[in-house]
Amino acid sequence: MPAKVSSSIRRRQARHRKSAVTALIPMTQDVFASYAEQSIKGYAHENIVAGRWPEQGALERARQEFASRVPQGLATADHHFFEVRADAPGATVGYLWLAIEERRGVRGAYIYDVVIHAPFRRQGHAKRAFQLLEPLVRSLGASSIGLHVFVHNPGAQALYEQLGYQATGINMLKRLGPDA
Repeated sequence: MPAKVSSSIRRRQARHRKSAVTALIPMTQDVFASYAEQSIKGYAHENIVAGRWPEQGALERARQEFASRVPQGLATADHHFFEVRADAPGATVGYLWLAIEERRGVRGAYIYDVVIHAPFRRQGHAKRAFQLLEPLVRSLGASSIGLHVFVHNPGAQALYEQLGYQATGINMLKRLGPDA
């Protein structure tokens, strides 16, 4: 992670410290290795639950997609991986993966993954992590933040709407039985 990004995050966190107990800490290589495996398993599971992928082969498919997105792992250009912590020296409560991408001439950020571990949910960590991201994204030259949310996660949908995110498209699926 560039020093400019890291020091920018620390300054914002210091400003928010009195009212918030959440910090974004750039991942180390050791944390990334563990995170990557958790992220791959979680992505496969979410796609199975959503009915997008069959269970057979889902884990391998998730591994392939992860590897294609971050071929240099933690060092992949324009990808930023954070631990979400309860205050900077505190417990890791989750993870966040953000990429800066240019699409159709517009530079924007895309959140590939955000996870708050179950014991720490509903305590405001995700909301504060997203609030900490906005000035960082601006400092990286991006004018928007996009993300995907599965329809079976209404809690996340409500949070994103509360933070000002708007749906830009909806994928729909109809399963056809053998008689269709």
